[in-house]
Amino acid sequence: MTDTKRELMDLEESLWRPKTRFDATYMDSVLAQGFVEFGQSGRVHDRDATISAPAADFSARLPLPDFAVRLVTTDAAIVTYRSEVHYGAKLLRANRASVWRRGSAGWLLEFHQGTPIHA
Repeated sequence: MTDTKRELMDLEESLWRPKTRFDATYMDSVLAQGFVEFGQSGRVHDRDATISAPAADFSARLPLPDFAVRLVTTDAAIVTYRSEVHYGAKLLRANRASVWRRGSAGWLLEFHQGTPIHA
């Protein structure tokens, strides 16, 4: 596994751990100023809403299944994977895509989209 793939996998997986996902300081450090998400629910979430989201009890399958990185440039990457997340007894699956940009402070998440997988 390349260093870039490992670094992006670690960052992406941190967003699927409640301890870091609901840490506003941490989220502020990884979300780009113009961050936007098209959630699997169909809702659009901006940076402020993502950082201030109330904590939720969930557990995600890690490592993330089918994780792949496609470098667009040396400082921009598209990350894709599947998510399998339990909210209590409810299991939600989605195809995921993220756009990451590397700057002077490291990788920042610019965009994320989740598309539900219907069995």
